[in-house]
Amino acid sequence: MNRSHTNRRKEAVALRYDPGQADAPVVVAKGKGLIADSILEKAREHHVPIQEDPSLVEVLGKLELNEQIPAELYQVVAEILAFVYQTDRRGKTDDGQRG
Repeated sequence: MNRSHTNRRKEAVALRYDPGQADAPVVVAKGKGLIADSILEKAREHHVPIQEDPSLVEVLGKLELNEQIPAELYQVVAEILAFVYQTDRRGKTDDGQRG
């Protein structure tokens, strides 16, 4: 195994995007280690899709809580949001709901 991979602490960043409230997604939670585990656990409890992208988490982790993502990240975050919306739509269709 790659030693640097095994010694690397887990990190997580949670974003919220509400078009009526903000121009861009906002960092609503972030952390490493046990805090990251807690963020991921809450996401799973609430059926929030999780996208793993260590490079993006590293960049987003440098932002402050309640800070909007910078314009340079709009494209990559838009792709993730599209993934989330597609996953949510598929889940509702799979449950017999209309999507």
